[in-house]
Amino acid sequence: MSLGEGKVANVAVSVGIATGVYGISFGALSITAGFDIWQTIALSALMFSGGSQFAFVAVGLSDLSTAITSAWLVGIRNGFYALSLASNLGPRGFHKVLAAQLTIDESAAVSTSRQTLTEQKKGFWLTGISVFVFWNTATILGAFLGQQIGDPKTFGLDAAAAAALFALVWPRIQKSVGAAIAATAILGSLIFSMVLPSGPPVLLGAGLAVVVGFWLERSKP
Repeated sequence: MSLGEGKVANVAVSVGIATGVYGISFGALSITAGFDIWQTIALSALMFSGGSQFAFVAVGLSDLSTAITSAWLVGIRNGFYALSLASNLGPRGFHKVLAAQLTIDESAAVSTSRQTLTEQKKGFWLTGISVFVFWNTATILGAFLGQQIGDPKTFGLDAAAAAALFALVWPRIQKSVGAAIAATAILGSLIFSMVLPSGPPVLLGAGLAVVVGFWLERSKP
């Protein structure tokens, strides 16, 4: 293993451990939101997109259609990652299915930060696998803890979904265009919440933000 490849492995494992810690919060929050242990484990193993999972359980079983739509809107970014990574990774057959499952923020970030094609591929696969293992292990731990702690407000887990989603978008909010999009989403959701029941205001606010973001990007010289 070359020095560069060794660094990639170290970064991949480090990212996996750091991301896995959030899995404990997800597991506990999912249980306290009304999902059972097996449903919680299935969400992490099959959906495997932290932001989408938090969005899904934040809405909960009371409004399943909104929960699914919210999770999809948060997770759609992974599809764009896949489009940009496909030419470099070039997965075939069953590897394409595995690559699709492991295409997340972390694996895309580590892969695109590497210089050589070999390191990009290694970064993607090692990071994706590392996050998957640690995230799912932590989810199981959090799910069992969630049965014991009762009210999520005791440990602030009721705010975990909002905090996780905010952490995901923070790097982009720091840019002027990102800040404008975020402000549009927040204000739009607040205004819609004055006249609509829980659920739709968030989706409408997000839709309005997409329109504003598209307009801002097209307006660039």
